[in-house]
Amino acid sequence: MLDYVSGIITFSLIYVIATVGLAVFTGFTGLFSLGHAAFFAIGAYTAGILTYFYDVNFWAALAAGIASSSLVGLFIGYPTLKAKLRSDYFAIATLGFGEAVRVLLENLDITQGARGLPGIANETTLPVVILLTVLVLWVARNFVHSRYGRAAIAVREDFVAAEMMGINLFQVRIRSLVFSAGCAGLAGGLFAHYVSFIQPGMFTAALSTQLTASVVAGGMGSITGPTVAAVLFVAVPEALRMASMWRLVAYGFLLVAIMVFRPQGLFGFREISWQSCVRCFRRKPAAAGEGAGR
Repeated sequence: MLDYVSGIITFSLIYVIATVGLAVFTGFTGLFSLGHAAFFAIGAYTAGILTYFYDVNFWAALAAGIASSSLVGLFIGYPTLKAKLRSDYFAIATLGFGEAVRVLLENLDITQGARGLPGIANETTLPVVILLTVLVLWVARNFVHSRYGRAAIAVREDFVAAEMMGINLFQVRIRSLVFSAGCAGLAGGLFAHYVSFIQPGMFTAALSTQLTASVVAGGMGSITGPTVAAVLFVAVPEALRMASMWRLVAYGFLLVAIMVFRPQGLFGFREISWQSCVRCFRRKPAAAGEGAGR
């Protein structure tokens, strides 16, 4: 039972890493990406191939996965973002990119096609995932509160006004996309070394949709909101696995309920911070004292 719970937590945090990266791009620039499964797959296959065929160190393989996903993000982002594609056109372009990467993985010899890579070293552990999740959250928070993060928020709110104020739209968006792709690559590398088997069918548009849904449901202007949503979207179907197909119904119902009752997302533009938690706990004793006095 303990191993099962540990596995759910590990899977949840892996998806949190990818979701946080996408939240920095979609939530803070306003552009939707429907092809993030491709960056996830590139990181997974790069890290998996290096350890599977060449006995490369696990941490070096993860770094290579991050680098390869980031470079591909730069490669796909340069022409699309330079052309100033609107959100819907950019989403379609990334959707096509994601499908192209999946088909490519199915036809390369080094990826072993649809057979996939079985027997990848099981190097991903819960402490490793926790450490990297905290690191990604810290880097994302610093990015959002930096000069570039404030520029990204301005671009999201009104890109025309932001451009008139001297903000370079291309630079803001490409930095966010490269960071987002790198996070997806890191998550993919951890995923490959946890399940010990990867194949192209694992990285379909459904994965991209799940990541995007976590960002929207958690709150487009938040980092901690998508984090909580990503955990919910992994934990709820797993908790209801005994209910067979009804767990997928519960997953869809959860997403619909969030959109109906919290259209701005679970957290909206708010963040969970240590200071806010301290203030919350301080108010409760004060409120209890006032009630006793009355």
